[in-house]
Amino acid sequence: MAQCNNGNGESRTPNEQQKLESWLPITASRKAKWWYSTFHNVTAMVGAGVLGLPYAIAQLGWIPGVLTILLSWVVTFYSLWQLVEMHEMVPGKRFDRYFELGEHVFGPKVGFWMVMPQQLTVQVASTIVYCVTGGKSLKKFFSLLSAPSADIRQTYFILVFVVLQLVLSQTPNFNTLKGVSLLAAVMSVCYSMVAFCTSIVKGVHHHPSHYGLRSHTVPGKIFDIFNALGTIAFAFAGHSVVLEIQATLPSTQETPSKKPMWRGVIVAYTIVIACYLSVAISGFWAFGNAVEDDVLISLEHPNWLIAVANFMVFIHVIGSFQVFAMPVFDTIESNLVQKWNFTPSRTLRIVARSIYVVVVGFIAICIPFFGGLLGFFGGLAFASTSYFIPCILWLAAKKPKRWSVHWIASIICSVVGILIATLAPIGGIRTIVISAKTYKMFS
Repeated sequence: MAQCNNGNGESRTPNEQQKLESWLPITASRKAKWWYSTFHNVTAMVGAGVLGLPYAIAQLGWIPGVLTILLSWVVTFYSLWQLVEMHEMVPGKRFDRYFELGEHVFGPKVGFWMVMPQQLTVQVASTIVYCVTGGKSLKKFFSLLSAPSADIRQTYFILVFVVLQLVLSQTPNFNTLKGVSLLAAVMSVCYSMVAFCTSIVKGVHHHPSHYGLRSHTVPGKIFDIFNALGTIAFAFAGHSVVLEIQATLPSTQETPSKKPMWRGVIVAYTIVIACYLSVAISGFWAFGNAVEDDVLISLEHPNWLIAVANFMVFIHVIGSFQVFAMPVFDTIESNLVQKWNFTPSRTLRIVARSIYVVVVGFIAICIPFFGGLLGFFGGLAFASTSYFIPCILWLAAKKPKRWSVHWIASIICSVVGILIATLAPIGGIRTIVISAKTYKMFS
Protein backbone atom coordinates (compact mmCIF):
# COMPACT_ATOMS: atom_id res chain seq x y z
CA MET A 1 0.00 0.00 0.00
CA ALA A 2 1.14 3.51 -0.73
CA GLN A 3 1.96 5.68 2.26
CA CYS A 4 -0.52 3.95 4.59
CA ASN A 5 1.84 4.40 7.53
CA ASN A 6 3.08 7.92 6.96
CA GLY A 7 2.35 9.20 10.42
CA ASN A 8 -0.86 11.07 9.65
CA GLY A 9 -3.04 8.58 11.48
CA GLU A 10 -5.61 8.35 8.68
CA SER A 11 -7.01 5.13 7.28
CA ARG A 12 -8.53 4.41 3.89
CA THR A 13 -10.92 1.70 2.79
CA PRO A 14 -9.47 -1.06 0.56
CA ASN A 15 -11.47 0.30 -2.38
CA GLU A 16 -10.16 3.85 -1.88
CA GLN A 17 -6.63 2.54 -1.50
CA GLN A 18 -6.94 0.48 -4.68
CA LYS A 19 -8.13 3.52 -6.63
CA LEU A 20 -5.22 5.54 -5.30
CA GLU A 21 -2.74 2.80 -6.22
CA SER A 22 -4.11 2.66 -9.77
CA TRP A 23 -3.47 6.42 -10.06
CA LEU A 24 -0.04 6.74 -8.42
CA PRO A 25 2.88 6.58 -10.89
CA ILE A 26 4.67 3.58 -9.33
CA THR A 27 1.73 1.14 -9.20
CA ALA A 28 -0.51 2.42 -12.01
CA SER A 29 0.83 -0.15 -14.48
CA ARG A 30 2.34 -3.61 -13.92
CA LYS A 31 2.76 -4.59 -17.57
CA ALA A 32 6.54 -4.12 -17.88
CA LYS A 33 8.77 -6.74 -19.54
CA TRP A 34 12.00 -8.04 -18.00
CA TRP A 35 14.14 -6.01 -20.39
CA TYR A 36 12.41 -2.82 -19.23
CA SER A 37 14.14 -3.38 -15.89
CA THR A 38 17.44 -3.68 -17.75
CA PHE A 39 17.35 -0.25 -19.31
CA HIS A 40 15.71 1.35 -16.26
CA ASN A 41 18.62 0.08 -14.17
CA VAL A 42 21.23 1.07 -16.75
CA THR A 43 19.67 4.54 -16.98
CA ALA A 44 19.72 4.83 -13.18
CA MET A 45 23.31 3.60 -12.86
CA VAL A 46 25.40 4.66 -15.85
CA GLY A 47 24.86 8.39 -15.53
CA ALA A 48 26.79 11.35 -14.27
CA GLY A 49 28.76 9.06 -11.97
CA VAL A 50 30.66 7.21 -14.69
CA LEU A 51 32.19 10.46 -16.00
CA GLY A 52 33.69 11.16 -12.59
CA LEU A 53 35.38 7.78 -12.15
CA PRO A 54 38.72 8.70 -13.83
CA TYR A 55 38.88 11.66 -11.44
CA ALA A 56 38.21 9.30 -8.52
CA ILE A 57 41.14 7.11 -9.59
CA ALA A 58 43.31 10.26 -9.75
CA GLN A 59 42.38 10.88 -6.11
CA LEU A 60 42.92 7.28 -4.97
CA GLY A 61 45.71 6.01 -7.23
CA TRP A 62 45.76 3.26 -9.85
CA ILE A 63 45.38 0.08 -7.81
CA PRO A 64 43.25 1.43 -4.92
CA GLY A 65 40.99 3.21 -7.40
CA VAL A 66 40.28 0.20 -9.61
CA LEU A 67 39.90 -2.12 -6.61
CA THR A 68 37.44 0.28 -4.95
CA ILE A 69 35.28 0.35 -8.11
CA LEU A 70 35.33 -3.46 -8.32
CA LEU A 71 34.57 -3.85 -4.61
CA SER A 72 31.66 -1.41 -4.88
CA TRP A 73 30.29 -3.32 -7.86
CA VAL A 74 30.41 -6.64 -5.98
CA VAL A 75 28.91 -5.17 -2.79
CA THR A 76 26.07 -3.37 -4.55
CA PHE A 77 25.37 -6.32 -6.84
CA TYR A 78 24.84 -8.43 -3.74
CA SER A 79 22.72 -5.82 -1.94
CA LEU A 80 20.63 -5.34 -5.08
CA TRP A 81 19.96 -9.09 -5.15
CA GLN A 82 18.78 -8.82 -1.55
CA LEU A 83 16.26 -6.09 -2.42
CA VAL A 84 14.94 -8.04 -5.42
CA GLU A 85 14.49 -11.14 -3.24
CA MET A 86 12.69 -9.20 -0.49
CA HIS A 87 10.21 -7.52 -2.84
CA GLU A 88 7.72 -10.38 -2.36
CA MET A 89 9.05 -12.16 0.70
CA VAL A 90 5.56 -12.04 2.25
CA PRO A 91 3.14 -14.26 0.23
CA GLY A 92 0.47 -12.21 -1.50
CA LYS A 93 2.11 -8.85 -0.75
CA ARG A 94 4.48 -6.68 -2.76
CA PHE A 95 6.75 -4.04 -1.27
CA ASP A 96 6.47 -1.62 -4.17
CA ARG A 97 8.40 1.14 -2.44
CA TYR A 98 11.68 1.00 -0.56
CA PHE A 99 10.25 2.52 2.62
CA GLU A 100 7.40 -0.03 2.67
CA LEU A 101 10.01 -2.78 3.02
CA GLY A 102 11.60 -0.84 5.87
CA GLU A 103 8.21 -0.45 7.56
CA HIS A 104 7.56 -4.18 7.32
CA VAL A 105 10.93 -5.11 8.83
CA PHE A 106 11.32 -2.46 11.55
CA GLY A 107 7.78 -1.17 12.05
CA PRO A 108 5.88 1.89 10.75
CA LYS A 109 7.94 4.52 12.56
CA VAL A 110 11.47 3.14 12.76
CA GLY A 111 11.32 1.53 9.31
CA PHE A 112 9.85 4.60 7.65
CA TRP A 113 12.40 7.04 9.10
CA MET A 114 15.26 4.64 8.53
CA VAL A 115 14.61 4.43 4.78
CA MET A 116 12.51 7.34 3.52
CA PRO A 117 14.84 10.29 4.35
CA GLN A 118 17.81 8.46 2.83
CA GLN A 119 15.89 7.41 -0.27
CA LEU A 120 14.46 10.87 -0.86
CA THR A 121 17.91 12.42 -0.41
CA VAL A 122 19.31 10.10 -3.09
CA GLN A 123 16.50 10.80 -5.52
CA VAL A 124 16.41 14.57 -4.99
CA ALA A 125 20.22 14.80 -5.04
CA SER A 126 20.32 12.83 -8.29
CA THR A 127 17.86 15.18 -9.98
CA ILE A 128 19.92 18.19 -8.82
CA VAL A 129 23.17 16.71 -10.12
CA TYR A 130 21.51 15.75 -13.40
CA CYS A 131 20.36 19.35 -13.87
CA VAL A 132 23.99 20.45 -13.45
CA THR A 133 25.26 17.70 -15.74
CA GLY A 134 22.63 18.42 -18.39
CA GLY A 135 23.43 22.14 -18.38
CA LYS A 136 27.21 21.63 -18.49
CA SER A 137 26.97 19.02 -21.25
CA LEU A 138 24.68 21.16 -23.41
CA LYS A 139 26.97 24.16 -22.99
CA LYS A 140 29.99 22.04 -23.91
CA PHE A 141 28.14 20.74 -26.97
CA PHE A 142 27.47 24.24 -28.31
CA SER A 143 30.89 25.61 -27.34
CA LEU A 144 32.61 22.87 -29.34
CA LEU A 145 30.48 23.54 -32.41
CA SER A 146 30.32 27.34 -32.17
CA ALA A 147 32.81 29.45 -30.23
CA PRO A 148 30.46 32.41 -29.51
CA SER A 149 28.16 30.19 -27.44
CA ALA A 150 30.98 29.77 -24.93
CA ASP A 151 30.09 33.22 -23.60
CA ILE A 152 26.54 32.15 -22.74
CA ARG A 153 26.12 31.54 -19.04
CA GLN A 154 25.79 27.97 -17.85
CA THR A 155 22.66 29.08 -15.99
CA TYR A 156 20.77 29.41 -19.26
CA PHE A 157 21.67 25.90 -20.36
CA ILE A 158 20.47 24.51 -17.04
CA LEU A 159 17.22 26.44 -17.59
CA VAL A 160 16.78 24.73 -20.97
CA PHE A 161 17.18 21.38 -19.24
CA VAL A 162 14.64 22.35 -16.56
CA VAL A 163 12.07 23.44 -19.16
CA LEU A 164 12.35 20.05 -20.89
CA GLN A 165 11.85 18.34 -17.53
CA LEU A 166 8.73 20.40 -16.88
CA VAL A 167 7.23 18.82 -20.00
CA LEU A 168 8.47 15.25 -19.41
CA SER A 169 7.47 15.30 -15.74
CA GLN A 170 3.86 14.99 -16.84
CA THR A 171 4.48 11.40 -17.99
CA PRO A 172 1.69 9.56 -16.11
CA ASN A 173 3.57 6.64 -14.59
CA PHE A 174 6.85 4.76 -14.36
CA ASN A 175 5.98 2.17 -17.00
CA THR A 176 5.15 4.81 -19.63
CA LEU A 177 8.72 6.11 -19.25
CA LYS A 178 10.08 3.01 -21.00
CA GLY A 179 10.77 4.77 -24.30
CA VAL A 180 12.58 7.68 -22.65
CA SER A 181 14.49 5.28 -20.39
CA LEU A 182 15.53 3.06 -23.32
CA LEU A 183 16.89 6.05 -25.25
CA ALA A 184 18.72 7.23 -22.13
CA ALA A 185 20.26 3.79 -21.56
CA VAL A 186 21.48 3.59 -25.16
CA MET A 187 22.97 7.09 -24.89
CA SER A 188 24.78 6.19 -21.65
CA VAL A 189 26.48 3.20 -23.26
CA CYS A 190 27.31 5.21 -26.39
CA TYR A 191 28.95 8.14 -24.63
CA SER A 192 30.82 5.76 -22.33
CA MET A 193 32.27 4.07 -25.40
CA VAL A 194 33.11 7.44 -26.98
CA ALA A 195 34.90 8.47 -23.77
CA PHE A 196 36.74 5.13 -23.75
CA CYS A 197 37.82 5.20 -27.40
CA THR A 198 38.85 8.87 -27.50
CA SER A 199 40.75 8.47 -24.22
CA ILE A 200 42.68 5.55 -25.72
CA VAL A 201 43.55 7.59 -28.83
CA LYS A 202 44.51 10.57 -26.68
CA GLY A 203 46.70 8.41 -24.43
CA VAL A 204 48.52 6.83 -27.36
CA HIS A 205 49.48 10.20 -28.88
CA HIS A 206 49.93 12.31 -25.76
CA HIS A 207 50.86 10.05 -22.90
CA PRO A 208 50.86 11.91 -19.56
CA SER A 209 53.88 11.72 -17.27
CA HIS A 210 52.09 12.15 -13.94
CA TYR A 211 50.10 9.24 -12.51
CA GLY A 212 50.60 10.06 -8.86
CA LEU A 213 47.84 11.23 -6.55
CA ARG A 214 46.15 14.46 -7.52
CA SER A 215 46.95 16.24 -4.27
CA HIS A 216 50.50 16.80 -2.99
CA THR A 217 49.75 17.47 0.69
CA VAL A 218 48.76 14.93 3.34
CA PRO A 219 45.48 16.72 4.26
CA GLY A 220 44.69 17.14 0.56
CA LYS A 221 45.26 13.44 -0.13
CA ILE A 222 43.05 12.42 2.80
CA PHE A 223 40.18 14.70 1.74
CA ASP A 224 40.54 13.56 -1.87
CA ILE A 225 40.23 9.92 -0.77
CA PHE A 226 37.03 10.78 1.10
CA ASN A 227 35.62 12.58 -1.94
CA ALA A 228 36.58 9.72 -4.29
CA LEU A 229 34.69 7.24 -2.10
CA GLY A 230 31.58 9.41 -2.46
CA THR A 231 32.04 9.74 -6.22
CA ILE A 232 32.20 5.95 -6.58
CA ALA A 233 29.21 5.49 -4.25
CA PHE A 234 27.26 7.94 -6.41
CA ALA A 235 27.96 5.73 -9.43
CA PHE A 236 26.03 2.89 -7.77
CA ALA A 237 22.85 4.79 -6.96
CA GLY A 238 20.21 2.64 -8.61
CA HIS A 239 19.12 0.88 -5.42
CA SER A 240 16.94 3.81 -4.40
CA VAL A 241 14.58 3.03 -7.29
CA VAL A 242 14.99 -0.74 -7.72
CA LEU A 243 11.87 -1.80 -5.79
CA GLU A 244 9.88 0.84 -7.65
CA ILE A 245 11.18 -0.56 -10.96
CA GLN A 246 10.26 -4.10 -9.87
CA ALA A 247 6.77 -2.85 -8.96
CA THR A 248 6.09 -2.27 -12.67
CA LEU A 249 6.61 -5.97 -13.48
CA PRO A 250 3.71 -8.43 -13.42
CA SER A 251 3.79 -11.18 -10.80
CA THR A 252 2.07 -14.55 -10.53
CA GLN A 253 2.50 -17.51 -8.20
CA GLU A 254 4.25 -19.43 -10.98
CA THR A 255 6.42 -16.49 -12.08
CA PRO A 256 7.06 -14.01 -9.26
CA SER A 257 8.43 -10.63 -10.27
CA LYS A 258 11.88 -11.44 -8.88
CA LYS A 259 12.57 -13.82 -11.78
CA PRO A 260 12.26 -11.31 -14.66
CA MET A 261 13.68 -8.55 -12.45
CA TRP A 262 16.80 -10.52 -11.65
CA ARG A 263 17.28 -11.38 -15.31
CA GLY A 264 17.15 -7.69 -16.16
CA VAL A 265 19.49 -6.79 -13.29
CA ILE A 266 22.16 -9.28 -14.41
CA VAL A 267 22.21 -7.81 -17.91
CA ALA A 268 22.21 -4.25 -16.52
CA TYR A 269 25.03 -4.86 -14.06
CA THR A 270 27.17 -6.51 -16.74
CA ILE A 271 26.77 -3.38 -18.87
CA VAL A 272 27.47 -1.20 -15.82
CA ILE A 273 30.83 -2.74 -14.91
CA ALA A 274 31.93 -2.80 -18.58
CA CYS A 275 31.20 0.94 -18.92
CA TYR A 276 32.67 1.85 -15.53
CA LEU A 277 36.00 0.09 -15.88
CA SER A 278 36.54 1.08 -19.51
CA VAL A 279 35.88 4.79 -18.84
CA ALA A 280 37.68 4.93 -15.48
CA ILE A 281 40.86 3.17 -16.61
CA SER A 282 41.16 4.76 -20.07
CA GLY A 283 40.36 8.25 -18.76
CA PHE A 284 43.04 8.16 -16.05
CA TRP A 285 45.53 6.47 -18.38
CA ALA A 286 45.05 9.22 -20.98
CA PHE A 287 45.23 12.27 -18.69
CA GLY A 288 46.86 11.11 -15.48
CA ASN A 289 46.15 13.19 -12.39
CA ALA A 290 45.26 16.19 -14.58
CA VAL A 291 41.93 14.60 -15.61
CA GLU A 292 38.84 16.77 -14.97
CA ASP A 293 36.00 15.74 -12.65
CA ASP A 294 33.96 15.17 -15.84
CA VAL A 295 36.24 13.28 -18.23
CA LEU A 296 34.45 14.62 -21.32
CA ILE A 297 35.66 18.12 -20.38
CA SER A 298 39.25 16.84 -20.65
CA LEU A 299 38.56 15.40 -24.10
CA GLU A 300 38.58 18.10 -26.77
CA HIS A 301 39.41 16.40 -30.08
CA PRO A 302 37.94 15.54 -32.47
CA ASN A 303 35.56 18.39 -31.79
CA TRP A 304 32.54 16.93 -33.52
CA LEU A 305 32.82 13.57 -31.71
CA ILE A 306 33.22 15.10 -28.26
CA ALA A 307 30.33 17.45 -29.07
CA VAL A 308 28.16 14.46 -29.97
CA ALA A 309 29.23 12.66 -26.77
CA ASN A 310 28.23 15.67 -24.67
CA PHE A 311 24.88 15.79 -26.42
CA MET A 312 24.45 12.08 -25.65
CA VAL A 313 25.07 12.88 -21.99
CA PHE A 314 22.43 15.60 -22.21
CA ILE A 315 19.89 13.17 -23.68
CA HIS A 316 20.79 10.51 -21.12
CA VAL A 317 20.38 12.72 -18.04
CA ILE A 318 16.98 13.82 -19.34
CA GLY A 319 15.86 10.21 -18.93
CA SER A 320 17.82 9.65 -15.71
CA PHE A 321 16.17 12.68 -14.13
CA GLN A 322 12.76 11.13 -14.77
CA VAL A 323 13.73 7.68 -13.44
CA PHE A 324 14.82 9.21 -10.13
CA ALA A 325 12.06 11.81 -10.03
CA MET A 326 9.16 9.38 -10.57
CA PRO A 327 9.35 7.89 -7.03
CA VAL A 328 9.52 11.44 -5.65
CA PHE A 329 6.39 12.34 -7.61
CA ASP A 330 4.77 9.20 -6.20
CA THR A 331 5.61 10.28 -2.64
CA ILE A 332 4.44 13.87 -3.16
CA GLU A 333 1.16 12.89 -4.80
CA SER A 334 0.45 10.17 -2.26
CA ASN A 335 0.92 12.59 0.63
CA LEU A 336 -1.14 15.33 -0.99
CA VAL A 337 -4.05 12.92 -1.47
CA GLN A 338 -3.83 11.03 1.84
CA LYS A 339 -2.59 13.69 4.22
CA TRP A 340 -3.98 16.89 2.69
CA ASN A 341 -7.11 15.37 1.14
CA PHE A 342 -6.48 16.61 -2.39
CA THR A 343 -8.43 14.88 -5.14
CA PRO A 344 -6.30 12.86 -7.60
CA SER A 345 -6.36 14.85 -10.81
CA ARG A 346 -4.28 16.08 -13.71
CA THR A 347 -4.21 19.58 -12.20
CA LEU A 348 -2.73 18.26 -8.97
CA ARG A 349 -0.09 16.38 -10.94
CA ILE A 350 0.84 19.37 -13.10
CA VAL A 351 1.19 21.77 -10.19
CA ALA A 352 2.98 19.41 -7.78
CA ARG A 353 5.48 18.06 -10.29
CA SER A 354 6.19 21.47 -11.81
CA ILE A 355 6.97 22.97 -8.42
CA TYR A 356 9.39 20.16 -7.68
CA VAL A 357 11.22 20.50 -11.01
CA VAL A 358 11.54 24.27 -10.59
CA VAL A 359 12.92 23.95 -7.05
CA VAL A 360 15.62 21.38 -7.90
CA GLY A 361 16.52 23.38 -11.02
CA PHE A 362 17.02 26.51 -8.93
CA ILE A 363 19.26 24.64 -6.48
CA ALA A 364 21.32 23.28 -9.40
CA ILE A 365 21.82 26.80 -10.73
CA CYS A 366 22.99 28.00 -7.32
CA ILE A 367 25.55 25.22 -6.61
CA PRO A 368 26.77 23.67 -9.88
CA PHE A 369 29.89 22.02 -8.40
CA PHE A 370 29.88 18.66 -10.15
CA GLY A 371 32.79 16.94 -8.39
CA GLY A 372 31.87 18.15 -4.93
CA LEU A 373 28.22 17.26 -5.38
CA LEU A 374 29.13 13.70 -6.34
CA GLY A 375 31.30 13.24 -3.28
CA PHE A 376 28.96 14.93 -0.81
CA PHE A 377 25.70 13.30 -1.90
CA GLY A 378 27.39 9.99 -2.72
CA GLY A 379 28.58 9.58 0.82
CA LEU A 380 25.70 11.23 2.62
CA ALA A 381 22.91 8.97 1.41
CA PHE A 382 23.86 6.92 -1.64
CA ALA A 383 26.13 4.65 0.39
CA SER A 384 23.33 3.87 2.83
CA THR A 385 20.61 3.04 0.30
CA SER A 386 22.95 1.01 -1.93
CA TYR A 387 25.48 -0.52 0.46
CA PHE A 388 24.18 -1.17 3.96
CA ILE A 389 20.42 -0.57 4.37
CA PRO A 390 19.56 -3.61 2.15
CA CYS A 391 21.94 -5.74 4.23
CA ILE A 392 20.50 -4.54 7.54
CA LEU A 393 16.96 -5.23 6.28
CA TRP A 394 18.08 -8.69 5.12
CA LEU A 395 19.66 -9.53 8.47
CA ALA A 396 16.55 -8.41 10.37
CA ALA A 397 14.01 -10.02 8.01
CA LYS A 398 15.73 -13.26 6.98
CA LYS A 399 17.76 -13.79 10.16
CA PRO A 400 20.54 -15.82 8.50
CA LYS A 401 22.52 -18.15 10.76
CA ARG A 402 25.51 -16.44 12.37
CA TRP A 403 28.76 -17.02 10.42
CA SER A 404 26.81 -18.28 7.39
CA VAL A 405 27.73 -16.93 3.95
CA HIS A 406 24.86 -14.42 3.85
CA TRP A 407 25.49 -13.31 7.44
CA ILE A 408 29.19 -12.64 6.77
CA ALA A 409 28.50 -10.97 3.40
CA SER A 410 25.84 -8.70 4.90
CA ILE A 411 28.10 -7.67 7.78
CA ILE A 412 31.01 -6.87 5.44
CA CYS A 413 28.80 -4.87 3.07
CA SER A 414 27.34 -2.96 6.00
CA VAL A 415 30.77 -2.04 7.37
CA VAL A 416 31.98 -0.89 3.93
CA GLY A 417 28.84 1.20 3.43
CA ILE A 418 28.98 2.82 6.87
CA LEU A 419 32.63 3.81 6.35
CA ILE A 420 31.80 5.43 3.01
CA ALA A 421 28.73 7.18 4.43
CA THR A 422 30.84 8.59 7.27
CA LEU A 423 33.94 9.70 5.39
CA ALA A 424 32.79 10.71 1.88
CA PRO A 425 30.68 13.80 2.78
CA ILE A 426 33.75 15.36 4.44
CA GLY A 427 35.67 15.28 1.15
CA GLY A 428 32.65 16.48 -0.80
CA ILE A 429 32.13 19.52 1.43
CA ARG A 430 35.80 20.46 1.09
CA THR A 431 35.60 20.22 -2.72
CA ILE A 432 32.47 22.40 -2.76
CA VAL A 433 34.13 24.99 -0.49
CA ILE A 434 37.21 25.15 -2.73
CA SER A 435 35.05 25.47 -5.87
CA ALA A 436 32.91 28.16 -4.23
CA LYS A 437 35.92 30.43 -3.78
CA THR A 438 36.13 31.00 -7.52
CA TYR A 439 32.43 30.75 -8.33
CA LYS A 440 30.15 33.68 -9.08
CA MET A 441 26.42 33.09 -8.51
CA PHE A 442 24.39 32.53 -11.68
CA SER A 443 27.52 32.69 -13.80
